Amino acid sequence: MVRRDRLRRMREWWVQVGLLAVPLLAAYLHIPPPQLSPALHSWKSSGKFFTYKGLRIFYQDSVGVVGSPEIVVLLHGFPTSSYDWYKIWEGLTLRFHRVIALDFLGFGFSDKPRPHHYSIFEQASIVESLLRHLGLQNRRINLLSHDYGDIVAQELLYRYKQNRSGRLTIKSLCLSNGGIFPETHRPLLLQKLLKDGGVLSPILTRLMNFFVFSRGLTPVFGPYTRPSESELWDMWAGIRNNDGNLVIDSLLQYINQRKKFRRRWVGALASVTIPIHFIYGPMDPVNPYPEFLELYRKTLPRSTVSILDDHISHYPQLEDPMGFLNAYMGFINSF
Repeated sequence: MVRRDRLRRMREWWVQVGLLAVPLLAAYLHIPPPQLSPALHSWKSSGKFFTYKGLRIFYQDSVGVVGSPEIVVLLHGFPTSSYDWYKIWEGLTLRFHRVIALDFLGFGFSDKPRPHHYSIFEQASIVESLLRHLGLQNRRINLLSHDYGDIVAQELLYRYKQNRSGRLTIKSLCLSNGGIFPETHRPLLLQKLLKDGGVLSPILTRLMNFFVFSRGLTPVFGPYTRPSESELWDMWAGIRNNDGNLVIDSLLQYINQRKKFRRRWVGALASVTIPIHFIYGPMDPVNPYPEFLELYRKTLPRSTVSILDDHISHYPQLEDPMGFLNAYMGFINSF
């Protein structure tokens, strides 16, 4: 009798806990995205949108040096946005006539449809569509990319190599700290869980918050160049915009795509004759030194490389914007 009574009370206690947890969890899952900081709001306000197959894509397009024919298109990394380039944006406008960047589908201020099959192929087609929208489809384009954007650049390079009509004419390519080789790429634990989480992935994406995000992203920066809390909030605001945290697991399928299409994408880099450069933050835990650099130089002996200071890591354009910009200008002015 005493045991039955104890079990009954225990069941009642768990029911009360459950009744309390349900509204708390509901409230947690419906926490609104953070407000945009003045700087991020200004970035959004100064940009524009175009439509790709019914989806709104955010982009920036600045006119720089008058009389110069040079155009540079910037391709950002995962899981952030075009705002990654803000520290070098003004410097680029002093060298190029047009400086263009976009938020890939599923990132930043662009639409984030779900369910949706996100792919590197679609992102490359969006870049091509943007340049047609801007009337630049027949111009020679300099590509500057980082991380996820490196793989999009590889697909654009493959299409250019195939000389298909309607594709970009690429003048030069500069990559930075991207996992272009699956065998040397070291994804973060959270990326592994979300990429291969199966039924757990939707739960993990819904439970993700600023604390989890910042704890996961901060270690990919160097020890002396880590982002401030306000900078992390800007990154998180871009992810949370349009419920972007709910599509992170879908976006991460690019890791599987990169393995599947390695021959296509690495082959494109190895076989073209345009100038190619790599800017490398050597403390990068995602593309570790020296394994990554040794394979890069072996695979692409024609490419030039700029290695930044020892303490610069995975986000070199944010960690050392002046060093990054100087390295890029040195490359652009070399041909």
